[in-house]
Amino acid sequence: MKQIKLKGKDIFDGQQFLGPGHVLVLDENGVVTGIVADNTAGSDVRELDGILCPGFVNTHCHLELSHMKGVIPEKTGLPAFLTRVMENRNSGHDQATAIAAAEQAMWDAGTAAVGDICNSPATIPQKRHQRLYYHTFVECMGVAEGSAAARYQYSLEVLQAFREIPGHSASIVPHAPYSVSSALFGLLAQTPHNTPVSIHNQECAAENELYNTNTGDFLGFYAHFGMDAGSFRPTGTNSLEAYLPRFARNKILLVHNTYTSAADIRFALQQSVDTWWCFCPQANLYIEDRLPDIPLFREAGCNITLGTDSLASNHQLSVWEEIKTIQASYPDIPLEELLRWGTSNGARALGIESRFGSFRTGMQPGVVLIADNTKRII
Repeated sequence: MKQIKLKGKDIFDGQQFLGPGHVLVLDENGVVTGIVADNTAGSDVRELDGILCPGFVNTHCHLELSHMKGVIPEKTGLPAFLTRVMENRNSGHDQATAIAAAEQAMWDAGTAAVGDICNSPATIPQKRHQRLYYHTFVECMGVAEGSAAARYQYSLEVLQAFREIPGHSASIVPHAPYSVSSALFGLLAQTPHNTPVSIHNQECAAENELYNTNTGDFLGFYAHFGMDAGSFRPTGTNSLEAYLPRFARNKILLVHNTYTSAADIRFALQQSVDTWWCFCPQANLYIEDRLPDIPLFREAGCNITLGTDSLASNHQLSVWEEIKTIQASYPDIPLEELLRWGTSNGARALGIESRFGSFRTGMQPGVVLIADNTKRII
C-alpha cells in the first residue's frame, strides 16, 4: 500500500509539539501509520514549510444559517441580533447553495469534524455526502410552558430525520436558558440515549439579569414576537445555576460563556455533569463586542473547545481564525494549548477521539498545514 510521508517545521500531534526531526506517515486513505524519526523515514518524504496539525474540530457551528452571511450588522448585542435572525432566516437566499459553499470553506480551512446546531432538516442533503464528520445538535426552544410537549415532539421528528443518515450522530438539545421553559428543560433533560448535550450559555448580560430579577432586554424580545413568557419565575441566580443540575450524569457543551463568572465556573465544576466549555470568540466580538474571560477558565482547569458559530455572526467558519483571535487578546496562552482546544479536546467533547483530533496510529484525523496560508493538505 502506498505511504504518504510528511515533514514540517514541527508536528503537533493533538497534545504537544514533537519538535523538528519527525515524519508523519499515513496510508493512502489518510490513516496514520506512525510518526518516525526523519533519519529512519526512508525516501519520498514531502517537506513542507509549516506545522503539521490534525484536522480541526469545530464544536459549535450553525451551518443552516450560512445563507445569512453579511445580513446582520455587527455589535448590536444579542437580543437585537436574535431579532434580526428570526426576522430574516427565511429570506430569499439559496440556502442549499450557501450550505454547500460553507462546508467547502470549512474543508479547505482544515476542519475535519463539526458539532452543528440545527433547527430544521435543511442540512440533511449536504450531510448525506459525509465529506465532513458531523454530530448534529437538534435545537429545541419555546418559552411557553403549555407548548413544551409540541415543541419537543417537533424536534424529536427532526432528530429522527438526522439519525436516518447512515452512521450519523445526533442529539436533541436546549437552545438557551432564555428560550426554553422549565417544562421543556425537563423533557430534554430526561431524553434517553442523548449525548452530548449543547446549550448557548451566558452569551449576554441580559440572560443573567432575566434569571436574577426577571428584568432586562429579553422582556422586550418576548413582547416583540408575542411570546408567552408569563410563567417564567426568576431564580435569583445566574442562569447557569438554574439549569445545569438538570443534566446530571450527562455530557454538556456550554457555548460562548461571554458573561460567565468565576463563581459560575466553581458551581459548574461542583456538579456531577461532564462539562465542556466552547469559545467562539469571533462571534462574541461580532455580536457583543466582548470576549469571555478565558484566563478564568484556564485557572480553574476547565475542559475547553473551540467553535465558529454561524456565518450570520462571523465572516468565516475557520477554527484557525478563532485561535488567532484568542492569541491577539490573550498572547500568553501557548499555541500548543490553543491547538489542543481546537483538535483533541474538541474530539473528546464530541466523543470521536478514536478517529479525530490526534495523530495516533490508526486514526484518520485529516492533516492541516499551519503556515502563512493555513490549509488542509489531507
